[in-house]
Amino acid sequence: MNITRENIDELNAIVKVDIAKEDYSGKVDKILKDYRKNANIPGFRKGHVPMGMVKKQYGKAVLVDEVNKLLQEGLNNYLKEEKLDVLGNPLPKEQENFDWDKDNYTFEFELGLSPEFNVDLDVKEPITHYNIVADDEMVDNQIKNMQKQYGKLVSKEKAEEGDIVAGTFKNEEEGIENSTSVELEKIKGKENLDKFLGAKAGDTISLNTKDLFEDDHDLIQHLKIEHDKAHDLDIEVEFTVSEVNQQELADLDQELFDKLFGKDEVKTVTELKEKIKEDAAKQFQQQSDQQLMNDVTEALIENTKFELPKEFLQKWIQTVGEEPMTEEEAAEEYEKSEKGLRYQLIEGKVMKDNGLEINFEDLKAFAIDKIKVQMAQFGQMDPSEKELDDIAARILSNQDEAKRLSEQVMNEKLLEFYKENMNFNEKEVTYDEFVKEIYE
Repeated sequence: MNITRENIDELNAIVKVDIAKEDYSGKVDKILKDYRKNANIPGFRKGHVPMGMVKKQYGKAVLVDEVNKLLQEGLNNYLKEEKLDVLGNPLPKEQENFDWDKDNYTFEFELGLSPEFNVDLDVKEPITHYNIVADDEMVDNQIKNMQKQYGKLVSKEKAEEGDIVAGTFKNEEEGIENSTSVELEKIKGKENLDKFLGAKAGDTISLNTKDLFEDDHDLIQHLKIEHDKAHDLDIEVEFTVSEVNQQELADLDQELFDKLFGKDEVKTVTELKEKIKEDAAKQFQQQSDQQLMNDVTEALIENTKFELPKEFLQKWIQTVGEEPMTEEEAAEEYEKSEKGLRYQLIEGKVMKDNGLEINFEDLKAFAIDKIKVQMAQFGQMDPSEKELDDIAARILSNQDEAKRLSEQVMNEKLLEFYKENMNFNEKEVTYDEFVKEIYE
């Protein structure tokens, strides 16, 4: 077998593979002899079928199979030995009138080569690193929710502001009939609220769904309608009251603190507020880091310029799906995936140039941390080392799960690297300010 390469340009090459008869004939003959030993053909004893008949019946299929095996093995070894960094997979060039009856064969493959480039971490536009904090309003709302959760409902005759009114929403035409409990503080507008005030069990209230609640998600929940329908829904509904309750909040005392955080972990309202801020900061950190990673990704793509073998990749995309694509479909798919491919190459370059890699101990430690968090949610606060090791071993024996965890570990390593080696504008914001800046 002889393999040669012709570089078309820096991003494209043609590999030619020449396979001679002596490369495959020995293997083909051996397989056909084995076929002959085991062939059951009427009129012949087992093992005594003429070789000419075996070759006529099986020879071409065996030949094609063995040549293809040699071809794939040789091509793969060549790419490794030459240390060629290819994109996608080699694409066989079509050959007209290919003749399997010849003794020697030549195959050609198109290659798309990965570009050479450097990654400059000194990006043009400064990137903001958000430090999201819980403001006093958020802390106070969280405390109130805790008091509601551990408080109690007291039945009353007439509804007043702040009460919870249970009942059933109905609209026969739209097929709506759902029993629910409505917190009056979530009703939007004085006109809507006034319809509930003074209501008693058995009363029926007529309401319009447009702007009925401060949040469309409440409309979805209370009417049991589809998400896409909620925003523009403008219909009349009837709400029949079944009961009225007043929410009595739990006292902010040691009994509540112990229920929330364990015995004597929190002893005062001040400590409660600090604990809430601390827990919120941990939750916000994930969102802050994710946004930072998104922004770094966009900045590095913008800052790192290189060409890609576009035509080759579009041809390759046509072949990799379950169903073949047209040229137009492949071009459209390439446009969608180009940015992701660019960052994948940039990420690989950063990892290679800076020795960022994952070893088994990194992966195992990460898996164990995840396991501890999950077990704590079910009250298992102090699992044994053996128990953790056994669970981690089971998880990592699953290739798909191990790959998913590896990607998470690598993302953490990359994020830490970016934090240490790139300059950011640090900005402290409340959660509402963060949402407004990022999403609005």
